[in-house]
Amino acid sequence: MRAPSENELKATAVLAIPIEEASAKIRTGPPPDDEEDHELPAWAGIIPLGMRAGTPQPGPRLRLRLRLRAGIVAPAHVSAYRRPGGP
Repeated sequence: MRAPSENELKATAVLAIPIEEASAKIRTGPPPDDEEDHELPAWAGIIPLGMRAGTPQPGPRLRLRLRLRAGIVAPAHVSAYRRPGGP
């Protein structure tokens, strides 16, 4: 890839701090590359990501109880859960 510009180097800092809370900014759409970046022989694009509900899994303490008491299953509203607008 291309070397960073002087302005990019000036705007970049690296440090280490413990993370106790975090937030993130997100954006949609194609990468906001500079015009000169489009001439580089490199892939640029979007990787679509999503969230989906998986198979319910019992918590560790319930797993211990399941060894002692059979028949404890996830209720229907848990096993049938679907995210709104999802498949």
